[in-house]
Amino acid sequence: MNMHTKLIVTALGLCALPFAQASEFADYGRVVRVQPRVEQVRQPREECRTEYVQVPAQAHQQDRSAGGAIIGGIAGALLGNQVGGGSGRAVATAAGAIAGAVVGDRVDNNGRAVQSQPQYPQEQAVRQCRMVDAYESRTTGYDVTYDYRGQTYTSLMDRDPGQRIRLRVSVEPERAQ
Repeated sequence: MNMHTKLIVTALGLCALPFAQASEFADYGRVVRVQPRVEQVRQPREECRTEYVQVPAQAHQQDRSAGGAIIGGIAGALLGNQVGGGSGRAVATAAGAIAGAVVGDRVDNNGRAVQSQPQYPQEQAVRQCRMVDAYESRTTGYDVTYDYRGQTYTSLMDRDPGQRIRLRVSVEPERAQ
């Protein structure tokens, strides 16, 4: 070894001397048991469902006009008034007015009946929602039990360490009592 290498090794040795006398060092312990800490967290959520209900169908009432009946009634009354004489003329006028009104109504409304068509029920989708409480399990940490030199210890950790755990060991002199 040359002189330069010897000086470097000696300097490194002198620098490492305080670390050799440190009161803390790292070691490993054997994990005996890991128990997760679990808590239930409330998570409200909306729950919806769709139901189908029967509702009456909307009747499409067709618009009817009274204009044809009025004009037909007037025309029928005029024709009925031309027929007969005396009291027969009044009866003929009334009969003509009635017949003219019926014919005029049918012509004006294209024979559409007054009565509406029967209504059949229809299904309608109805969405119903409500808030329900749901609970979710969350792991908040781990109770780790480990063995170190014949002694058993338990610590709360944020993760599962596996089969062994790294420990920071500190050495202190016993205090006089």
